[in-house]
Amino acid sequence: MSNNTVFNTKSDLYTNKSKYKWLIIITAILIGTASIYYTDILVSQLKEREERQITLYAKTLEYTANQQDNQNLGFIFEEIIVPNYSIPVILTDDSGQPIEYKNLEFDENLNTEEFEKKLGEELSIMKDEHEPIKINFRDENNEVFGYNLVYYKNSKLLYQLRYYPYIQLSVISIFGILTFLVFNYSKTAEQNRIWVGLAKETAHQLGTPISSLMAWNEYFKSEKKFQDKNLMMEFEKDIERLEMITSRFSNIGSTPILNYEDIHAAVRHTITYIQHRLSTKVTFNITALPNDIRAKINKPLFDWVIENLCKNAVDAMGGVGTIDITIKKAPDGNVTIDVKDSGKGIPKSKLREVFNPGYTTKSRGWGLGLTLVKRIIENYHKGKIFIKHTEPGHGTTFRIILLV
Repeated sequence: MSNNTVFNTKSDLYTNKSKYKWLIIITAILIGTASIYYTDILVSQLKEREERQITLYAKTLEYTANQQDNQNLGFIFEEIIVPNYSIPVILTDDSGQPIEYKNLEFDENLNTEEFEKKLGEELSIMKDEHEPIKINFRDENNEVFGYNLVYYKNSKLLYQLRYYPYIQLSVISIFGILTFLVFNYSKTAEQNRIWVGLAKETAHQLGTPISSLMAWNEYFKSEKKFQDKNLMMEFEKDIERLEMITSRFSNIGSTPILNYEDIHAAVRHTITYIQHRLSTKVTFNITALPNDIRAKINKPLFDWVIENLCKNAVDAMGGVGTIDITIKKAPDGNVTIDVKDSGKGIPKSKLREVFNPGYTTKSRGWGLGLTLVKRIIENYHKGKIFIKHTEPGHGTTFRIILLV
């Protein structure tokens, strides 16, 4: 089978996910319903059979009690009375006091009072389940002079059979849920592999033009007419940035290495680069208390976080305003970084959506910036990021917490 065929098959599977989901649910419901219906028929048949069996049992007891000729009693006792191994039975006198019982299990350590209490509880259950069967005692003239009552309840087999379809339905439901979860997981895993492959291929493709730019940079530095140091410095920064972006893409899918870095220096390095490439009407203020705060970060990914937050802030301010970045050592020893802008703020109704994929306030954009920021901070750095404060018309403050 060709790769295209496999890809098309998977694509068709993912495209029709909803159809397959409903197919699984409907199949599980049909199987469960059919199982419950069929088992209910079996339960009814078994219940009728047990009623006939216990009626025969009671009639046999009555017959043997009133039989004068004991010639056939041994055969009747062995073939009808003794073989009842499954249906619980209690025989009582005409006042309702138990005389004997059959197929009931009691703890051998029970004293007389406890035993009688347990036997009474079983008798109450039997009274609720079935009407008793009367055994009449007759004299020589066939006149009734007394009676006993046979109480009984359904056998364990009948109980088990009655609840079996519900257990089966639960198992089918669990299987359906697991199948659905595995399907979703396989889809996500496949999409992640595709994105990782695309990212690495992008990094590979960027390698060639970057190498060319580096060669041109060396050429320009050797020419006197291109000796403008500021120009060449910015050119080198752009090449450095492209190399870092390439490194980011090439490392997607890999576990990033964290090192202790000077957070103030890392933030200032990122701001120094981006402030010349954003609106000149945006003012950046960086404050660090103290000045040499260090934390474990992956510098290329952390730069990405600060860059995304600042770009989002510039967009929120419409290219005009102030971005204040405050770095502090928290009482618990961790590092907090507040990125505050003077933009339009975030409506309360949108606060839960900010970090979701696709959320954006721009007419163009993928809406992946803050999602990426959250993933980098929480998944790779094991830190936290959240909206500390926002007010419509007065800006937003994002807080990052880095573990030391």
